[in-house]
Amino acid sequence: MKYEMNFFKKHRAELLCLSLILAICIVYWQVTCNEFINYDDDTYIFNNKNVIHGLNVKAFLWAFTSFYAANWHPLTWLSHMLDCRVFGLNPGMHHLVNVLFHTANTLLLFVVFHKMTGALWKSAFVAALFGLHPLHVESVAWAAERKDVLSTFFGLLTLWAYIRYVRFHGMKRYLLVVLLFSLSLMAKPMLVTLPFVLLLLDYWPLERLHFSAPSIERQGKQGASFSRLIWEKAPLFALSAVSSIVTVLAQKAGGTVASLETFSLMERVANALMSYVGYMEKMFWPANLAIIYPFSSGALPWWGVAGASVMLALITLVAAAGYRRYPWLTVGWLWYLGTIIPVIGVVQVGVQAMADRYTYVPLIGLFIVISWGVPEILQRWKYKRVGLSIAGVAVLVILMACSYIQTGYWRNSIKLFEHALEVTDSNDVAHSNLASALEDWGDIDGAINHYNEAIKINRRYAAYYNNLGLVLIRKGDLSEAVGVCSKAVQLNPNFPEAYINLGLAFLNQGNINQAFKQFSKVLELDAENPAAHLDMGLCLVKLGRLDEAIYHFRKTLAVQPDSLEALHNLGAAHLYKGRTDEAIEYFQKELKIDPGLPKAYNGIGVALSMKGDTEGAAREYRKALQIDPGNVDARKNLARLLEKAKHDRK
Repeated sequence: MKYEMNFFKKHRAELLCLSLILAICIVYWQVTCNEFINYDDDTYIFNNKNVIHGLNVKAFLWAFTSFYAANWHPLTWLSHMLDCRVFGLNPGMHHLVNVLFHTANTLLLFVVFHKMTGALWKSAFVAALFGLHPLHVESVAWAAERKDVLSTFFGLLTLWAYIRYVRFHGMKRYLLVVLLFSLSLMAKPMLVTLPFVLLLLDYWPLERLHFSAPSIERQGKQGASFSRLIWEKAPLFALSAVSSIVTVLAQKAGGTVASLETFSLMERVANALMSYVGYMEKMFWPANLAIIYPFSSGALPWWGVAGASVMLALITLVAAAGYRRYPWLTVGWLWYLGTIIPVIGVVQVGVQAMADRYTYVPLIGLFIVISWGVPEILQRWKYKRVGLSIAGVAVLVILMACSYIQTGYWRNSIKLFEHALEVTDSNDVAHSNLASALEDWGDIDGAINHYNEAIKINRRYAAYYNNLGLVLIRKGDLSEAVGVCSKAVQLNPNFPEAYINLGLAFLNQGNINQAFKQFSKVLELDAENPAAHLDMGLCLVKLGRLDEAIYHFRKTLAVQPDSLEALHNLGAAHLYKGRTDEAIEYFQKELKIDPGLPKAYNGIGVALSMKGDTEGAAREYRKALQIDPGNVDARKNLARLLEKAKHDRK
């Protein structure tokens, strides 16, 4: 027994790390069965051609030079590319990599605070709260939030490197701090506030910043003036400034920064104050969590904003007053207030009022306050150790259960957005994304209902009308589709996709001239739009203007060389023109991309039949039927060919 106790005492840190790993695995292993979702995962991964082809020189250069998705985060792009190279588009493995980074972040947080404070159990509790809190599920279970866990990974490595620099100094160690901080910013610019965090840590627990003569306990520790510590971090502040400028440029280029007409400055400040308190509330009571919390369409209640302001001011005064006796309170509170500033909403990006993922780093500050504050409050309690142990385990078990349930909502898009609608009100984004997921699932009527609900909430957003129009076209309700798409064009006259869908509705109605006008409008807005060129080509085919149609199909291929529709239509157009060799060439290119296309084999068969190669044509028709025994065109063509051959023999 004595040996076992000594072993546990000697290896407590390692055993705590193993416990943290096990707890995180219990909560998050289920993500290996989760799908990608239709909110950002498409943009970041499965519909991003620069990503899905994996790492290569062209993709590498794109990652560093692109503002795609209104962000500049090359390291995140490279991470997704590497996943696609190794795992393909297996969503479970992409999710698992997020879990591995989250696990590494939890262990790093434990190691960093243990090294800084020497407080084993308090550091472990901070790490456990970080690793198991339900508010952090979004950053882990959402594949597109790789940027969150990746940026934090390098941010925590920066803290680790900074501790080494503080203890041993040296230019190489400082340069390592700069390098790791740069990598963090290249994954996501969330940690632009990290230099300020380092200043807080200089005060406590590193005790480099002394406001008076060092105490007996601090004697021997190297102190420094505030100005010297600021100057020491000048390169880090410079990196933060550059990253902030690049981020603003990227978001403006992507059109994600809301104007003051959309959300006034007063609305933003009020929402920021309410969000500060709202995140704290969700930390203590993590219920009704959703992927998106819509920005309130009306003014926030004055008493709520006033109450939040008073509460924040009082806590800040208490934290400031206790900076000598309770430095962990000052540091933890300022950590929370400061690190969340980039996403608090004064510069409003997107339509969300707040987001769980924004708490991934900021809540560490509140976890510090809890882990050091509760033992301080209970300092004189006789059963403090036993009571804290039981309460701590109970809290972590409850958090594990809540996080496990919350992770389950991320199984697929339908489950995720249905849950969002259950726990939020007037959530047009959730309705729209649920509609898209139902459409993909084949529930057309369900999709139409939810698009209509989104429109009821936000009648000025053209994209909802456009998406509804596309579903109505798919359903065959063309008259209503024309009306809905016309509304989208009316709301946004510079919306190419709306003109395309309006043109498709007219085309399916047989109104070729009106369709032609819509596709022409698209090409006025975007002369290289591949979808518009493709649809324009279809119009011209119906009008009998084959040479012009061929020109537009080729324009589509110039932008999208692997467009199966463009290749097939080019083949068909050349068939109509009697250019059988050119037609065969395009059908064969189509088959190189996808060897399982019966219509391509059928097209080759028709071309060979026109050339008089009956045997070759029959062979191609049979290939089409082998892939799709119910292919009507191939079956008719083969029957006609055999009948002709039989007639010729007679």
